[in-house]
Parts: sequence; structure tokens; C-alpha cells
Amino acid sequence: MDLIQTAAAAVLLIIAFITDLKLQIIPNRLTASFFAAAFIYHTALSGMDGVASAAAGAAAGFVPLLLLHLARGIGAGDVKLFGALGAWVGVWTVLDMMLYAILYAGVIGGCLIMVNRAFGKKVAAGVTAFLVPAAGWRKRQWLQWAESGNKFPFMLAVAPAAVTVWSMIS
Repeated sequence: MDLIQTAAAAVLLIIAFITDLKLQIIPNRLTASFFAAAFIYHTALSGMDGVASAAAGAAAGFVPLLLLHLARGIGAGDVKLFGALGAWVGVWTVLDMMLYAILYAGVIGGCLIMVNRAFGKKVAAGVTAFLVPAAGWRKRQWLQWAESGNKFPFMLAVAPAAVTVWSMIS
């Protein structure tokens, strides 16, 4: 994986992280534009082999998470994000990121359950609101999210997963 691929994937993840936390959505225009850019980049770099590589990475990122989405485990934006991410970083890197993201999500979910059960929903809401940077972000929306028992944004697990995988590569 070269510097351009790493930088593109990092920019994609940073924008997705911000929009997922602020708006609880990963925009289609974000994932579609990065998906298309990955195919253009790989085609320019390696021709049809690049197309095949980007397609394999996209499928590796998209298909397993589509199954998780169909089981109502994650949102559709996360599925498309991993498809675009896979097109940039390739099969094995996107699968590593997916594995670590699911592990981190389990740890985060377990912590939220323990805090919620030990201290009640009000304290869990406060802890959740404390964990999210407050400057300019919708604290009320986060408090409502924590109290409602909804799923947390998967990007809270994807970001540390990407850092983990990239730190092991370099």
C-alpha cells in the first residue's frame, strides 16, 4: 500500500468519523466519490490489474458487512464505507480493519452495557456525552441517543481499528 492509498483512506475515514458522530450518517456522496476515485487511481496505476484489485478489495469490504447490515447489526453507510475503503486499501487490509473494528465495537458495547447496568441510563448518558468532544457537537442529541438504547456509531470502533492496522503495517 503506497502513500496515496493510505492518505486517501485516512481522509475517507476522518470525514466519515466526523459525519457519523455529528449527523449519525455516512453520506452516499462521500463513499461513492472515494469508491470512484479508488477505481480511477488503480486503473491509472495498474490498468486492468488495478481494476481487479480495487474490485476485490471493494467486495471484501462490502459483502461481509452487508450480511451484518441485513442482520441489523450496522447501518448501510458503514457497509458502503468499507466497500470504498476496500477499493483503496485492498482485500487483506480491509479485512484486518473489519476484524479489529468488530472487536473494538464489542469492547465498546460491553463497556456501555456495564456502565448502563451499574449506574443506570442517566449516568451512561453522561459518560457517553463525556466521551464525545463537546465543542460544536450536539450534546443533547448524544444524550438522547444514549438514553434511548440505540446502537452507537460504528465509526467509534472503525477509527481505532484503522490506527491499529496501520500501526502493525508500518
